Amino acid sequence: MAGNRYELLHRPLFARAPLDQGNATSRISAYIYGNVLILAALIPVAPSAENVGILVVLGTALSTFIAHSFAESVGRSVRDSPPRSTPQRWANLRDSLPILSSAVLPCAILAAAAFGWLEPRTAQVLAEVVMLVRIGGIAFVIHRLQGRGPDRSTLVGAVLLSCAATTVVAVKVILTH
Repeated sequence: MAGNRYELLHRPLFARAPLDQGNATSRISAYIYGNVLILAALIPVAPSAENVGILVVLGTALSTFIAHSFAESVGRSVRDSPPRSTPQRWANLRDSLPILSSAVLPCAILAAAAFGWLEPRTAQVLAEVVMLVRIGGIAFVIHRLQGRGPDRSTLVGAVLLSCAATTVVAVKVILTH
């Protein structure tokens, strides 16, 4: 089981075999979902020297991860018969980890403001831009998973994906704040 846990935690970075389409789809979905919600959490934060929003970002990532994992588990229980084994459940949980990883870079940028290395407003704008670049960058991953190399359409797709995410985030912020 220890070997399985190691493989579970470190795949695909340290594995040669690519993810299957189902896992890749789940992880891309979780990645986009996490990045959109982190961006939506960043926008209404009023940064100051005392409050740079790190706890808001961490809370959003953790609560979204828990809610997403719960929803995925319930959804899979409807689709899967017989019930999934414990290793399969851990693998499904692994597919939700991109939600948590979406908070790492913005928290690092906001921490730079907390330490006084960046102005709080500059850090917030930089964190927001980074989130949009991360969302758009998934177009390159999708092309690679489809066996296509990057081309002009990949860049156009990345820009359009970022614009669509901006629209989704704007609707979320307007409706919830």
